[in-house]
Amino acid sequence: MPVTRRMFVASLPFVLTACSTTRPMPVLFRPPPDPFYVEMYAAIHDEPYPVPAVDVSRIDPEYLRQEVAFDGPEPAGSIVVDPERRFLYLVREGGKALRYGCGVGKAGFDYQGDAVIGRKARWPRWTPTPTMIALEPERYGPYADGLPGGLDNPLGARALYLYQNGRDTLYRIHGTNEPWSIGRSVSSGCIRLFNQDVIDLYNRVPVGTRVTVLPVGSFNRTA
Repeated sequence: MPVTRRMFVASLPFVLTACSTTRPMPVLFRPPPDPFYVEMYAAIHDEPYPVPAVDVSRIDPEYLRQEVAFDGPEPAGSIVVDPERRFLYLVREGGKALRYGCGVGKAGFDYQGDAVIGRKARWPRWTPTPTMIALEPERYGPYADGLPGGLDNPLGARALYLYQNGRDTLYRIHGTNEPWSIGRSVSSGCIRLFNQDVIDLYNRVPVGTRVTVLPVGSFNRTA
């Protein structure tokens, strides 16, 4: 099924009359959301915690999951993260990739290079780093012992933990309970996806998957 990617805003022209001293405000119309994406980002009820639906009518369509052309040396099955453009690619055969929109926290811009997925977790526990606690003790101190998985956990429904040489880099690809943040820079965290997307990615990639995080200013890998 082809993916409809075009969304537009149409407005009625101003109505001009000879005797009118004011012009009526234009009426803005938004086409109904693509049913393909409505289904893709529908609520999920068979999880330990109910995943709310994403209102795709409020999301820039380029950040919705879709197959795109891909031009890069990474092999099929690997992940490429482009923090600058807010995209994550799962490389496929034949010059294609499955592209996910993402939000990028400060840690997402600080890290670059190659890694592998060393661990995967469903509804992961989150623990702030010592640096986070030192910088904002009132905000993060209460969670020094960790926050259990759930709808209030900033890692969302899934987390993929990146390792180098057998050691945790503290860099994660994870879900988010703030869908508005996808496609944006955010104050904290690494690479966040819609919960529906991180669940999809989690199901597609095994532990050991290669991940390449591109540096800011690198060339575009897509056609």
